Amino acid sequence: MRTHPMKKYVPHSVFGNGLAVLLAGMVLVSAASLRDVQAEETKQEETAASEDLPDLKTLDGHFPFAVPESLEQWESRAEQLRTRVAMATGLHPMLPRPAIQATIHSVVKREGFQVEKVYFESLPGHFVTGLLFRPAGENVSRGLNADGKRPAVLCPHGHGGRMMRNDADRMKSLIANGDELYMESGSLPKLARCATLARMGCVSFIFDMVGYADSVQLSHALAHRRHETRDEEFVPAGSDPELFFSTSADARLQSILGLQTYNALRSFDFLASLEDVDPSRLAVTGGSGGGTQTILLDALEPRIMASFPNGMVSTSMQGGCACENACLLRIGTGNVELAALMAPKPMGMTAADDWTIKMMSDGYPELKQLYSMMNQPENVLCESLVHFKHNYNYVTRRIMYGWMNEHLGLGLETPIVETDYPAITDEEGAVWDDKHPAPTQRGPQHEKSILSWWDQQNERLLADCLGQSATASGFDETIRPALATLFDLPLPEASGVAVKFSEPVQHQSGATVVSGVVVDRDRRREIPIRKWIAKSAEETALPGTVLWVQSTGKGAAGEPEWSDALAKQLQQSKTVIVIDIASMTTDAEAGKQRTNPQPRRASAAFTYGYNRPLPATRCGDVLAVIAAFQNSPGGVTLVAPQGAAAYALPAAAIAGPFLTSAVIDVNGFRFADLRHQDDESFVPGIVKYGDVDALAAWRAPYALTIRDSSGEAWATTKAIYQARDASDQIQTLERE
Repeated sequence: MRTHPMKKYVPHSVFGNGLAVLLAGMVLVSAASLRDVQAEETKQEETAASEDLPDLKTLDGHFPFAVPESLEQWESRAEQLRTRVAMATGLHPMLPRPAIQATIHSVVKREGFQVEKVYFESLPGHFVTGLLFRPAGENVSRGLNADGKRPAVLCPHGHGGRMMRNDADRMKSLIANGDELYMESGSLPKLARCATLARMGCVSFIFDMVGYADSVQLSHALAHRRHETRDEEFVPAGSDPELFFSTSADARLQSILGLQTYNALRSFDFLASLEDVDPSRLAVTGGSGGGTQTILLDALEPRIMASFPNGMVSTSMQGGCACENACLLRIGTGNVELAALMAPKPMGMTAADDWTIKMMSDGYPELKQLYSMMNQPENVLCESLVHFKHNYNYVTRRIMYGWMNEHLGLGLETPIVETDYPAITDEEGAVWDDKHPAPTQRGPQHEKSILSWWDQQNERLLADCLGQSATASGFDETIRPALATLFDLPLPEASGVAVKFSEPVQHQSGATVVSGVVVDRDRRREIPIRKWIAKSAEETALPGTVLWVQSTGKGAAGEPEWSDALAKQLQQSKTVIVIDIASMTTDAEAGKQRTNPQPRRASAAFTYGYNRPLPATRCGDVLAVIAAFQNSPGGVTLVAPQGAAAYALPAAAIAGPFLTSAVIDVNGFRFADLRHQDDESFVPGIVKYGDVDALAAWRAPYALTIRDSSGEAWATTKAIYQARDASDQIQTLERE
């Protein structure tokens, strides 16, 4: 593990825009001495490394779970993953969760259970609807503890809706295949599990996903069948939130998945608050899209004591709907590892003839290994039902009933077998009626209302983290882990990088230029560099090595680009290493990032939910070069002329004391000004967490010089540097 003293540094001289500086007096380094330098700096050949960016990952990729070697490593990893999930769902920091004021009405009775209709506001003006199931008749005494309270199970329903009804022909086929037992109750399989849980002695609540059944304020097409973007989505990222899927919303990590997750948490709050519910026996189970919601709930809600996320714990397809995907969510992880955040508490599931078909050999063994490491191997279960297609059928439900019976302490005889009942009619299942009319605010206007409220809450929650009122504790608790998640590539160990120079040596403008690469072994990346060497004995030359981030491409005929600013820097420095970011392959139009071609999935989440944005990758490239030269005599200074701020600022922050100083020309750049998610500088979430001002503050207390347009305050940066007693280490200068 790296250690470095927390000492302050004085910034080196900054670059300028003057006329070219005559370098004729510089002494050329001989080819022999260059070979000596190469011998020292080159470690080993890396045949697998490439300058090309890795292939974009899609939801249909492979997402293995590598179990850490120790519990300590897992606990650290789990903390990072929980931050990632909270950020991806727009819930870092957590949105307010005040007491639920629910309306419960219109009892529907069946043998052994009853159903009540529920609605409540999860946030002002936005309603969650659903059905509440309770034991009745001969089952009313089941599940009670000494205080007369019973366990409760939240049931997110998944796609198809809670009122999804199989017709008679479909039911005959399902019964013949062994999927279902009864024509009546089995025709609404998502309600059948709630009914049986109630008959077992549990309170269960099945709430509507956005756009299903009585959730009418946002359309089903918007939340689950999105095929095209809307022109009004492409507004600057810093504008007031306008619509879901917009540049502005993604820059703040506001998504349908996030809204749905917040609704699920509020539904859990409602269920847990009921007078007849035992708060120590709370569980969640959902299938398919409801399985995705269950995984996320398990990660975010510590009160969940038992879980059964069915049909989505898999190293294969991760969830094909826009409501199951969000920017950042599965970068470097997947559903199996996210589900593992439930450990060591009880979690069960099944494998079917779908994307979960390989779980018994790829996914479940790793979960078993983790649970065994925690001395709770019996608390995880995956039953192989691969003779069935994708389902939450009777056979799967029966396994879930046994799991809940055991872990909620119901004490019932097993196996628990469903009994039939007359199916709930559409009228019986409808929450809205004449006495309880549906809300009238809907569509784009309602989207704007939700996002405006969300933005107001974030502004309030981040008040002590950003701006003039920022405190070191607020910044460290909320912003620092957020930025570390957005730019999640650490400074490599020196042993993990290698420098390779190649001949022929070039001579240009009185200096020697040597081309080469820095090989980042872990990432299998080759970062092109050029070493400019001037007269090392120059009395005015500063000690150390300057890393110069070039973001504007090469000159004619492939020659290294020359500029007045580079000439001035070379005159001031012994050695300048040009990091040739601009020449690296992007496979996209100039100024744009690569995006995944996802037919029928018009959402940035299908790119940035699985892949780092380009600035994060470029930040990692700069960090690899810093690591390669970190032991240079006299220290290392990072200099980033115009055009590199999006990745040079976070690289300087992550490198911390391994840079003597950093000099960044921001030149008025703000992430908030970007108009489209495929802009080469776009980073989802960065506007929410403070834009370039927070990135600069992240470097405190180490030396940083910023050149920017006049009138910019850099309030967060100055506040955090002052809080760390390092105000003398930050300079904000107006560009010449």
